[in-house]
Amino acid sequence: MFLQDTSAPAAGGTTNAEAMKQMGFDHLIHNFDALGWIVFVTLVIMSFSSWYFIIANAIRNAMVRRRADKVIQGFWSASSTQEAIRELEAQPKGEPFSKIALDAASAAAHHQQASQGGGRLAESLSRSEFIDRALRQAVARESLRLEGGLTLLATVGSSAPFIGLLGTVWGIYHALIKISASGNASMEAVAGPVGEALIMTAFGLFTAIPAVLAYNAFNRANRVTYAKFDEFAHDLHDFFATGSRVESIENK
Repeated sequence: MFLQDTSAPAAGGTTNAEAMKQMGFDHLIHNFDALGWIVFVTLVIMSFSSWYFIIANAIRNAMVRRRADKVIQGFWSASSTQEAIRELEAQPKGEPFSKIALDAASAAAHHQQASQGGGRLAESLSRSEFIDRALRQAVARESLRLEGGLTLLATVGSSAPFIGLLGTVWGIYHALIKISASGNASMEAVAGPVGEALIMTAFGLFTAIPAVLAYNAFNRANRVTYAKFDEFAHDLHDFFATGSRVESIENK
């Protein structure tokens, strides 16, 4: 009668369990080489940068949307142009609709002064053309400000998975080197490098996914704001070029 030796499986199980502990983040940090640190630090910087612009753009877009209707309605409901301009000048520095309207008012006043003084401006450009050019520049400027940080979000969203993949490939390469050096493919030999590879993949995705989602959301929100810019600019052009607002069916 033979007794079954249960010590080997137990030892093997213990060994595997200990090896699995090497797949944690702590092991990853303590076993980085130069390339591993470069990949890790790059992903950390990209993650913090993208979250900074996500939060900043979310706050800015919320403020713009909240103030947009108030600024527009306040301008048209003012009793005089001078009162409307005073209200626009009282708006915060980052409020875009007031800056577009102020540029149109400034262009109209400048052209009127040039016309009264007999300058060449009135001869080369009509009042309508001069105001239209000022409005186009103002809309382009404010639209560009709304796009701040979107290039970085797009870059992070498209490149972070590949940077994480570089860390993954490097970790697998280390695992293969360790196998060839030790002559065995046990869990203890490969757990650390494989864990490093998996964590770097996850970190790359963790960095990229919020950036992609935020980029798409901000693009959608900006398109709505751009449409309001154009609508308000057209109404401002009619008002400052002709002296009265051309009422659309929506505004009647």
